Amino acid sequence: MLLMKVIATVLLLLLAFGSTEGGKVDNGYISDFHSEIYTEEEIQAAIVETLQYFKRVFSGCTLTEITYYGDEKLEGYMEFAQRYGADEVIVLVSSFDVDASGGDGSLSPNETYTDWKWILVRDFGGSWRHVDHGY
Repeated sequence: MLLMKVIATVLLLLLAFGSTEGGKVDNGYISDFHSEIYTEEEIQAAIVETLQYFKRVFSGCTLTEITYYGDEKLEGYMEFAQRYGADEVIVLVSSFDVDASGGDGSLSPNETYTDWKWILVRDFGGSWRHVDHGY
């Protein structure tokens, strides 16, 4: 678990440097997770892809926590893999705060969003790609 926390911290710090525009991820916390389906590295890769997307698109928002949604919850999301011509799906869940701007205008200003899902797909062993998000 210590190695996972070190890797997560390093990844978050790497993502934190760069453009100041977009969402903020530098203080986000990666909660512990376990999977019989995916390795720690595969889940970390999905988290990194999600954090990069969050930084690019979620201007005015600050990520507070993110983790893997869980093996037992994936079944209901397999349609996304099929819909996007992929072989695998992974779902992450996060919490984030929205500033007074309301992000891009589609989010409620000065609110905290919890249980926000991030859906990513990939071909077996390939790179994860973000395909959907929300409640």
